[in-house]
Amino acid sequence: MALRKRRQEVKFEGGGLVIFQEVSHAMISEKMLKAAGYIMRLVAPPPELRKGCDLALEINLVEQPGIERLLIEKDMAYVSIDPIRVKTAPLLEVVKVTDYGEWVMVKAGNMKITYEKTSGVIVNISGGGCPDIPYLHAELIDKRLDEAPRPKDLGFTLCALNLDRAFDECIALYSGGSST
Repeated sequence: MALRKRRQEVKFEGGGLVIFQEVSHAMISEKMLKAAGYIMRLVAPPPELRKGCDLALEINLVEQPGIERLLIEKDMAYVSIDPIRVKTAPLLEVVKVTDYGEWVMVKAGNMKITYEKTSGVIVNISGGGCPDIPYLHAELIDKRLDEAPRPKDLGFTLCALNLDRAFDECIALYSGGSST
């Protein structure tokens, strides 16, 4: 418990970048490391450091040994953990909301969710070209926003990650606020 409390008190300073071969590995690793109390953020790695995946984890470099040990222990494939010598790019945070009267469409990146204003029922999922989009569509359509599973818990692609950002905004709007 003391170790977890100490980790929660650590300020995020970055300095290290965990590079992955696949988007799914970055997303799974983020969940696993957060559950273990580590502080990190998903980022777009600089082009010269990309090894096939355009998603990485920026970590506190001083926590590298523990993070590396956990990734190995959980058999999570990563390419490398590197000190950052160049600035990482935050993931695109652009969210666009379009009101269609009875419905609201929220777009994040190339993904869109449309829901009915009065009931909060998801009526459409569109966009993207990732292989998990049909599955995400089947799992989310006709579900209320407050009952639907999170897209990033179902899919492991950049499309699922963008859809999750749109989903967050939909929930905020439906509950009377806005997350942007």
